[in-house]
Amino acid sequence: MKTHTRTVWWEDGKVRMIDQRQLPLVYEIADFTTVEEVARSIKEMYVRGAPAIGATAAYGMALAARLSPATDAQTLLADLKQAKATLDAARPTAVNLTWATTRLLHRAEALAEQGADVDAIRQGLLDEAERLANEDIEINKRMGRYGAQVIPHGANIIHHCNTGSLATVDYGTALGVIRAAHEAGKEIHVWVDETRPRLQGARLTAWELMRDEIPMHLIADNAAGLLMWQGKVDVVLFGADRVAANGDVANKIGTYKLAVVAQENGIPCYAVVPTSTIDLSLPDGSHIPIEERGWEEVATVFGKQIAPDNVPVHNPAFDITPHRYLTGIITEEGICYPPFTESLRAAKERAEARIRGELE
Repeated sequence: MKTHTRTVWWEDGKVRMIDQRQLPLVYEIADFTTVEEVARSIKEMYVRGAPAIGATAAYGMALAARLSPATDAQTLLADLKQAKATLDAARPTAVNLTWATTRLLHRAEALAEQGADVDAIRQGLLDEAERLANEDIEINKRMGRYGAQVIPHGANIIHHCNTGSLATVDYGTALGVIRAAHEAGKEIHVWVDETRPRLQGARLTAWELMRDEIPMHLIADNAAGLLMWQGKVDVVLFGADRVAANGDVANKIGTYKLAVVAQENGIPCYAVVPTSTIDLSLPDGSHIPIEERGWEEVATVFGKQIAPDNVPVHNPAFDITPHRYLTGIITEEGICYPPFTESLRAAKERAEARIRGELE
């Protein structure tokens, strides 16, 4: 039974989304009507997950075009560049954000070059945002089909953070692979990392899997190593917010430790990412910016203080997993294997050709 729904969408001149901060106890839809509000929705994690952030930013650019008072194309483009800067600053690690705003800005520039008036550019940007969002769903389903091939029948899977329909427009990346394997009748079981400090595994992934009746158990993050040592894990899956050209991946904090322990125990480990998350401009993971978030995420839980007053806190939101710990990187263009410098570039080129209409 399909229970997942779109995470973010456009309706009646507003950007609408599931408020993921309230899950799993409250299911609430939040509306945003200004570019600044859309940027805040990303920064404050109403919406999270690289593909969902990208779609949100695309709708934010469409909203900026609608709100601009510009009466000529060049003034509208200037307003869009300002909106792009506001949106891009919301979260630095997820490359899908700048990828989406760049795509929308390029579309506006192309329409202006063709002589389109401001109303045509506004409509063109909304159409492009809808196209990007719809593409995300199809991309996730293709990734799911490729990824399901590496999931054995009866597999126990460890999954970190949330990569499901809530992290995308719909269906999911790593959780999309899990969905595809379940739909194929592979009788899988998922160990769900709680994923401190924001508990995306406990709050979001567990909620999605239980709604879809996929067998799972929630575990403390620190239980993962024991389960691997006991032979109770067959494969490790997670997403990524940015992938460098050499295959190093930035993902939710705790991923690096998970991948290292998987290799120690001879367990295959895969990142599942759309090609939009691959950043060939960065040679390796050391060039990926790591977002640091507020002290309260670590020192409090749901508003209740759990640490001493004035405790010093260091709260990196992501870590870097070196490519040597990855068995492969699953994309919508197939599974990339080492050498990643070659396979990731080939996947990226195929995806760009598909967008241009050169591939079916």
